[in-house]
Amino acid sequence: MATAAVIAPHDVQTTLNYLGKETLDGQVPFNIVYKVPPEVPRTNVTIDPHEVVIHDARGQEDTVSLDKTGFQFVKHVSQEKDFLDDKAIEANYYKEVEELLKRETGAKRVFIFDHTIRRNYDTAPGADPDVRGPVVSHAYSSGDKGSLPRQQRVHIDQTFAASVNRVRYHLPDEADRLLKSRVRIINVWRPIGHPVAHNPLAVADYFSLNVDHDLVSMRHIYPDREGATFAVKYNPGHRWYYLSDQTPEEVTLIKCFDSSEDRARLTPHSAFVDTTSPATAPQRQSIEVRALVFDAE
Repeated sequence: MATAAVIAPHDVQTTLNYLGKETLDGQVPFNIVYKVPPEVPRTNVTIDPHEVVIHDARGQEDTVSLDKTGFQFVKHVSQEKDFLDDKAIEANYYKEVEELLKRETGAKRVFIFDHTIRRNYDTAPGADPDVRGPVVSHAYSSGDKGSLPRQQRVHIDQTFAASVNRVRYHLPDEADRLLKSRVRIINVWRPIGHPVAHNPLAVADYFSLNVDHDLVSMRHIYPDREGATFAVKYNPGHRWYYLSDQTPEEVTLIKCFDSSEDRARLTPHSAFVDTTSPATAPQRQSIEVRALVFDAE
């Protein structure tokens, strides 16, 4: 008989949604990331929910790092507080993120290619799936294929091949030269306004993955092009972490790709439900900046 996991004071037992064992149509998994007519399916993916323990890294932040586990928790105070103006974010916050990434990674060049802000959202049935709350999947749960609920889903933002293609997409004239040196994609995730109570961010230790078994390429379809993300299959060996009561002065660095193969190369991640969070606590708000990080200038 399996031994129950020991729950530390701030560890959380919850459910994470992994990739289902088969797609609805038997084809390669896909996800359409723009609005389509109601009769057009946005995905063919199903989910496979599993109970897991998310370990609290609070007080043990120095035991994880981008190269050791694929993620890192860093104290960083931003001059931006509300993140209401995209132009101000791009003019001011991007510079802060660039400096932060250079300091933490030793990189010589950082190219920020987008950011996402997630604010209060409605989880009620019928809520608009295009309102950005914590990362969701347009995925069907087993036994409920007649509706399209908002689902938190374990994922990685880029596949290995899509990461290389992203360099070529954003920096076509320099790509060949830049790809000869180490290239990383790192997301910088920060709470906005108040500590996180609802839907904290969970990140998995790269070295708890079976990369060949656990990761499945998923078509990521834009209006004008196509990329690919990794969906993640359940593996009981996965080790999950979060930072309890994470504040706006604490950022999570999430590695989504590393061309260097002798260290952590990526990090599965997902929002999760913490049933111990006070019901009256404000909903999570956050900003996530995505960057190409180069050892070459």
